[in-house]
Amino acid sequence: MRHITEAGLKLIQDHEGLRLKAYPDPGSGGEPWTIGFGHTGNVQAGDVCTEADALAWLRDDVAWAERCVERAIGTAVATDNEFEAMVSLAFNVGCANFQKSTVLRLVIEGSENEDLYRHAFKLWSKASGKEMAGLVKRRADEAEHFLT
Repeated sequence: MRHITEAGLKLIQDHEGLRLKAYPDPGSGGEPWTIGFGHTGNVQAGDVCTEADALAWLRDDVAWAERCVERAIGTAVATDNEFEAMVSLAFNVGCANFQKSTVLRLVIEGSENEDLYRHAFKLWSKASGKEMAGLVKRRADEAEHFLT
């Protein structure tokens, strides 16, 4: 089983941000409620956590994203940075969406076209049909991490 490095974890932390009080999804304005570093499991309005709670949840939450990416890429070759960028994407958009992504298709096909990868990450910069500045930045950072 592959795991992301501290640099990969930091990529996710930087974009999720640490919030110690539950907040509504920025795209929907409601569900799913989120806390810590993007944790959504059993979170309700009014919930609070500590930074230690947030870090523990993040490590647990990243584990499912790692498994998702590992299963999805199968025997395709991916560098550590490619793997980490895909884990960040899966963490943010969910496993089912990641499995349908052009990013995954390009990896499986063995593409080496950097412009195609940048575009493929950019396709995931909307929430509830609206382009979100935070997602535009996150996708650009994920693409750069992937291509480094």
